[in-house]
Amino acid sequence: MGTLYLVPTPLGNLEDITLRAQRVLSSVRLIACEDTRRTRQLLGLLGIEAPRLIAVHEHNEEGQIERLLARLAEEDIALVSDAGTPTISDPGFKLVRAAIEADQAVCPLPGPSAIITALSASGLPTDRFRFLGFPPSKGAARRRALEEVAGAGETLIFYVSPHQIEAFLKDAIAVFGATRRGVIARELTKLYETFHRGSLADLLADPGVARGELVVLIEGAPETAEAVDLDALMRRLFEEGYSPTRAAKEAVKRARCRRDEAYRVALALKREAGEAGEAGEAEADEEA
Repeated sequence: MGTLYLVPTPLGNLEDITLRAQRVLSSVRLIACEDTRRTRQLLGLLGIEAPRLIAVHEHNEEGQIERLLARLAEEDIALVSDAGTPTISDPGFKLVRAAIEADQAVCPLPGPSAIITALSASGLPTDRFRFLGFPPSKGAARRRALEEVAGAGETLIFYVSPHQIEAFLKDAIAVFGATRRGVIARELTKLYETFHRGSLADLLADPGVARGELVVLIEGAPETAEAVDLDALMRRLFEEGYSPTRAAKEAVKRARCRRDEAYRVALALKREAGEAGEAGEAEADEEA
């Protein structure tokens, strides 16, 4: 039985290929890749005679699984993406899961990853982080996705396309606040690699030259000095004129709590207020 090797490829700098990755790519007779043209070009630059290449991308992965598992039962296969570590916001997850379920060996090789590369030099806390991939492209969906992690204390990491960066930063400011620290990492490992660091407002004012895929990192929510009384906070928000939905969103910003928890408290208080109002009306009717 063969082994499915997960082989990271350089983000941009060819020198980032590992000796082990070169050995595996040189030894297998079949490579499953995101784009056969990109992979053939990479192998040529590495001086590796290209074996048989099979395209495995988001549009055909499910259809290729049975075919690849049949080959994997007889020989080793290397899985690569266009850049970085396979399956991380790239195709391959379904193939890996199918191989595991079929009791086939899966061997991951360490190597280039845009997430870790950006995080290590971001200047933001690295002890805890959450990778959220590409945010939704639609404005309302993107805002909701950001609101879901508004209270998260860990560093947040996103992949953002250049034409979405301005809209993304505007939504991030609306959800996290203009003073929350952030970083835009561009052209990682390449000649014009840059890191733009500052508040989200600073980044919106000057996001830098946007080319290729960007890694955007946002500082986690600050620790609160003490636990927040959600009931008391929600009552204040109602007094300020917030609806239950808007109050839940605002509570996430102020109390670093989960949105679903805040919304549950908001609805409970509204029901309580409604029942109290009905009871008061009933008493008044009885007195009359």
